[in-house]
Amino acid sequence: MLKLIESLQAAFRAHVKSQYDVKLDPIVAEYPPRLEFGELAFPLAFELAKKLKRKPRQIAQEIAERIPPIEGLVRLEPAGAGYLNVFLDRWWFLHREVKAQPISPETGKVIVEHTNINPNKAAHIGHLRNAVIGDSFVRQLRFLGYPVEVQNYIDNTGVQVADVVTGFIYLRKLALRNIEQISEKFDYYCWDLYAEVSQWYQSDTSRLEFRQRVLHEIENGHEPTASIAEYVSTKIVKAHLLTMNRIGVQYDLLPRESEILHLKFWEQAFNLLKERQAIQLEVQGPNRGCWVMKFGSLETALPESKIIVRSNGTVTYVGKDIAYQMWKFGLLAKDFGYQPFYTYANGHQVWMTTIKPTPQSPRFGSGSRVYNVIDARQSYLQKIVVEGLRALGFNQQAENSVHFSYEMVALSPRCCAELGIELTAEDAAKPYVEVSGRKGLGVKADDLLDRLLAKSREEVDRRGNFGDPAEASRNASQIAVGALRYFLARFSRNSVIAFDFQEALNFEGETGPYVQYSAVRANNIFRKLEEQDPNWERDVEELLGLRRAEDLSGPAQALLQDDTLWELILLAARVSLMVRQAVETLEISTLAKHAFTTAQKFNVFYHKHHILSEQDRRAKCLLLCVARKTRDSLVQMLDLLGIEVPEKM
Repeated sequence: MLKLIESLQAAFRAHVKSQYDVKLDPIVAEYPPRLEFGELAFPLAFELAKKLKRKPRQIAQEIAERIPPIEGLVRLEPAGAGYLNVFLDRWWFLHREVKAQPISPETGKVIVEHTNINPNKAAHIGHLRNAVIGDSFVRQLRFLGYPVEVQNYIDNTGVQVADVVTGFIYLRKLALRNIEQISEKFDYYCWDLYAEVSQWYQSDTSRLEFRQRVLHEIENGHEPTASIAEYVSTKIVKAHLLTMNRIGVQYDLLPRESEILHLKFWEQAFNLLKERQAIQLEVQGPNRGCWVMKFGSLETALPESKIIVRSNGTVTYVGKDIAYQMWKFGLLAKDFGYQPFYTYANGHQVWMTTIKPTPQSPRFGSGSRVYNVIDARQSYLQKIVVEGLRALGFNQQAENSVHFSYEMVALSPRCCAELGIELTAEDAAKPYVEVSGRKGLGVKADDLLDRLLAKSREEVDRRGNFGDPAEASRNASQIAVGALRYFLARFSRNSVIAFDFQEALNFEGETGPYVQYSAVRANNIFRKLEEQDPNWERDVEELLGLRRAEDLSGPAQALLQDDTLWELILLAARVSLMVRQAVETLEISTLAKHAFTTAQKFNVFYHKHHILSEQDRRAKCLLLCVARKTRDSLVQMLDLLGIEVPEKM
């Protein structure tokens, strides 16, 4: 469908240039609300009407009558106030789509940074949304042919790590050898310690000086604090990798803030910012002694300046982020060293930055476009990073720096009750309950996955499809992960999600299990077919060898005009378009909703047509052709959403 639309756009563009001497670009393609209006609609006559000072309907009529024949089109019709509706040759289109060519590779590396969990405690449900969005986006970019590098930034020298280290040293009074002896799940232990330290500060604010002392010792490598921080952050990063791998999320590189500091990335960026007068030293007022960036172009109610370096000489987060963003684009004359950090079961290697150069390591960074998947609360700081690039004269890189923002994940009151979280009467009456790591209120990602898996296993066991417990566990895991990933992907990124177990795991409605079940149902057709007729593919190829619809049997010709079939063919053909739209608009939900619509239409088709018992051979082959194309599109869309298709459901 993508290539067809491009060829139609080219034909319209050439015709308009030759007939009206007008250059139209872009030419938009739309989908009519009902098939009776055709398969595609082009509103180009409206744009032409503005330039020619004529009525759009008249122009649409002229184009429909005068444009040379276009392969694959039955007719063009003017519609409404000036649309051009396109009616396709169904047999020609089916041939074309069954044998569609893969998308050509794109050039220029794309860097996607996502997940970015502070390595101070266990991952929570909000981190899962970031990872699912980021990973699904990466899969879709790769489907479109882009070379993609996946980064997961590790802030191992920040306040959150410092708070846990403070808790170990000053609250629990543990040395490194004692911390290494902790037997319980380490990221869970630190989850509780982090909340405890926050309360410890609140009870006596003078204790915050311990945090500042620890921060200073971490940044400057003072022992034993630095070694404790290194142990804590590294052990928790490994826990995070294992958690995210449970939902199929993997990374290529873990850049660490410690290397940005020790390799003096910031110093080079700082000198460049001063040299190009992108920042100024304040000599009076409340920001005296600070280096600040001033800007007036940001549409924000916040002050029109931002401190980059504090009066005590320490750099703020945004300063380090500017340096890091410059490295991503290859704008710093510095690079990290790299070391292998973890190897996944599938053999994929994730690397971590280090101070010393490593021979034969992959080349990271130097992207042509960078996406930072960070929640909407960081929008202001992300804008400042872009302004920093622009102030340095890196306008193209500023344009290619994209903040992929999203809203938070909360919990439904019903979900809180199932997890044993006690709520006040006020919170229980709310549509959702916000989580807070500092307060210890939240759902650890592993706990959520364990609960989903248990509920999924109950359903699998109830259906009794598996005699082997290992197969049942794998099946339950696929359904649980599919439920979670689809639930987190189907909402618009600007929507707050209230997670609910019952809603996510429902086998009916707009859920992952429903789409998975449709794919399983389609697979079952072909599994049974292999048992009945191992040579069925030969018959389908013979059918597709017919060049004209007139050569079909009567029942097959009638089926070709059945809108139930035709809708499925069109939905399957639009997958590439939906992926492109999802990537261009940063709306992963576009593909999730398309998968659900396809699953719905397939189930209507499945109940209407008894494929395996169809008596007319060519009609049966046509039904199989449509079922296979739909099955392949469902499997493909689920894979692009990071969801596996179970063997049985």
